[in-house]
Parts: sequence; C-alpha cells; structure tokens
Amino acid sequence: MNTLHEFLFVVYPYICLAVFLMGSLARFDRDQYTWKSDSSQLLRARQLRWGSNLFHIGILLLFFGHTVGLLLPHSVYSVVITAPQKQMLAIVSGGIAGLVCFIGLTLLLHRRLFDPRIRLTSHRTDLAILIILWVQLVLGMVTLPFSFAHRVDAAAMLVLTHWAQGIVTFRPDAMPLLSIDWPFKVHMVLGMTIFLLLPFSRLVHVWSGLASVTYLFRPYQIVRSRRLNVPAGQNQPRSA
Repeated sequence: MNTLHEFLFVVYPYICLAVFLMGSLARFDRDQYTWKSDSSQLLRARQLRWGSNLFHIGILLLFFGHTVGLLLPHSVYSVVITAPQKQMLAIVSGGIAGLVCFIGLTLLLHRRLFDPRIRLTSHRTDLAILIILWVQLVLGMVTLPFSFAHRVDAAAMLVLTHWAQGIVTFRPDAMPLLSIDWPFKVHMVLGMTIFLLLPFSRLVHVWSGLASVTYLFRPYQIVRSRRLNVPAGQNQPRSA
C-alpha cells in the first residue's frame, strides 16, 4: 500500500502533467481541426444555455479557487486570515461553486444521454468525459463534511496545500497524505486523471479559452478606407 501511495501522489502527478502538456502540444500541431468543442446548440437550446452557463461559471470558480487555495503559501495569507478561517471560506465558497457547477453539468449530461438526436451525434469520449467530471464533482461535494470536521485545526487543508506546493516545487512529500480521509485521495487521483485525459477529449478547447485573454493586450487594428489614386485634374468615377 505504501508503494501504491507513493506512486499515486509522487510519480503519477508528473506523468499526468507531462501527458497534459506534451499531448496538448502534439494535438495542436497534428490535429488543429479537432481543437474545438462540437456544437449541438440547435437542439434543446434552452437547456444547453442554462447548463453551459452554470457549468462554466462553476468550473471556473472551482479551478481558480483550487489553484489559489492550494498554491498560496501559508505565510502570505496568514497576515489576513487564519488557517481555520481560510478553510471555512473554502468550504462555503467551494460548496456554492460546486453546487452551481453540479446543476449545470447535470443538465448537460441529461441532455446528451436522454435526447436521442443529441446522443447519436455525440462521441463516446464526450459522454465519458462528462460522466467523469460529474463523478469528480460528486466526490468534491462529499469532501465538504470531512473538511468541516477539521475546521478547528484546518489539518486537512494544510496537508493538501503542503503536498500541492511540494509537487510544484519538485519536492513531493506524500507521507502526510496518509492521515487524510479517503474522499480527498480519490478526488485528487481522479482530478489528476482528468488532466491526463484532457488532450484526448473535447476539454482541450480550454486552452483556447485561456489564450483568448491575450486579446486584451493586442494593439488596435488600424483600418483605412480604400481610396482610388486618381491623378490631379481628373474627375473621380462616380459610384453607381
């Protein structure tokens, strides 16, 4: 069990990151025409609009919340709030964002599974990745009561942040994870697996969403009207 534990939380994260980065680059280089999310917006448009908006709002809040919450050093936020206060903030905000995302994803999954026309046009990977994301959200919601149980000492949060920061700084330490509850571990492994599968699924289009931020810093395009070069003294042609 210790060997499996070391593999899942020391070796496996780097495998997932390597496949995530190199796989995305290879797909962009070889299959750019598949770098998209297939649209079915003409079918059940209202359910798609509600589901897509709720899902994307929730998933973005969860992504940035997890990123900041796990990678922000304790010495930085401790001057503003304590670790238990941060854990309660994470429980409340994560619970709200998770619920919003769960409702949206459930609408999207129901739409693809129970509309025969949409299901016929859906790839198997589309359904698989939606189901995996749904299970991941359920696991995330399951961890909330366990996090609440550690609200006094914030022990679970501190262990998870220590592990995540160790992965980023190439100093992984999986031993403290032995003390945390099983839902956290399953949630973490499935989350890493989603990064592993991302280059081979429709989720790869998230790169385009992140790249669109560069449009905020692009210079304005100068558009000049087209003029005819007419020698002086000659009448310009009249437009019909």
